[in-house]
Amino acid sequence: MTDRSLTALAGILAVLLAALVFSGCASLTQLAADTGLVSESQADALGAAGESIGKAFEGLTPEQEYYLGRSVAATILSQYPALDDDRANAYLNDLGQSLALASDKPYTFKGYRFLLLDSDEINAFATPGGFILITRGMLACTGSEDTLAAVLAHEIGHVQLDHGVKAIKASRWTDAITKTAVAGVAMSDAEVAEVTGAFGDSIGDITQTLVVGGYSRRQEKQADEAAAVILSRVGYDPEAIVRMLEEMDRRWDPEAKDFAATHPSPQDRIAEVRGTVESLDAPVAGGEALRDARFRRAFAAVL
Repeated sequence: MTDRSLTALAGILAVLLAALVFSGCASLTQLAADTGLVSESQADALGAAGESIGKAFEGLTPEQEYYLGRSVAATILSQYPALDDDRANAYLNDLGQSLALASDKPYTFKGYRFLLLDSDEINAFATPGGFILITRGMLACTGSEDTLAAVLAHEIGHVQLDHGVKAIKASRWTDAITKTAVAGVAMSDAEVAEVTGAFGDSIGDITQTLVVGGYSRRQEKQADEAAAVILSRVGYDPEAIVRMLEEMDRRWDPEAKDFAATHPSPQDRIAEVRGTVESLDAPVAGGEALRDARFRRAFAAVL
């Protein structure tokens, strides 16, 4: 394909993407046919499938988010075993529920769920619907209730901002439209059906983002900022998110298959969240010793 052809193709793709964002599937179908990328019958087939899938992804109900998130959590649990310690998990849930109630999304279908994973890897995961999973390695990295609260608040931030669901939209819509454009007029009806199949496997999309690819730098910044606000609302020092990131920076290993593989560098995140932290009220002093003692009792058999 010549440079001129590639330029024209890029322009057509940009128009189709803009139509998807601003006008919906009907405009996408018409533009696809008008540009000659597909025939009228092929465009109708793509449009019908796109309309159905678009409705499924654009307005997920709380119930749909729950079942989607539960499936993602089950996939993660197939790779990371759950930690069998009732006392530790009960404490984690008590702390997490308190933080979730102070978030911008305090309720999900069947509520938030918090669980420890029996892995030395330093990581944490949040799925749609409020399933939040923390590894034993991440727990050891926190070392106190305040910094553990910062980790949980960050993951709650991902849930309230719908980052898991947005991982589906970004990958599936873009992939399908790109395939349509690249295939061009050579697409058969069978190939159109294959393109529509690119919208599936949403569970794999989210799991891939959480475990392998990671969220964007902007999304991590948003979750850090949300965490600082949640901490402040509950009465924790929002500076705890900075202390947590500083500890993660000390353990940062670009070659490791943990948070370093799925997150921006802690130093970058500290610089970006600092302004939000400084804009929030500092908590009333006192209570740190009580919280630390509570933390140690809960995780005495784990750490």
